[in-house]
Amino acid sequence: MRWLKGLFGVIFVALGALWTLQGLNVLQGTFMSGQTMWAAIGLILLLVGLWLLWSVRRTGGKVNVG
Repeated sequence: MRWLKGLFGVIFVALGALWTLQGLNVLQGTFMSGQTMWAAIGLILLLVGLWLLWSVRRTGGKVNVG
């Protein structure tokens, strides 16, 4: 389960960074370019990915309740 959280964390960080840069019009060429909605979605996804990676590192893969 720990490797799955890590995998999703890496994927979310990569996609979140990409979508944020496209939404901010740093990377151009797609329908997402220059759309602030995609910058916000990308930022949220990036933060979720970082939280997943932090939780894997912090807990050592253990589930903490409470």
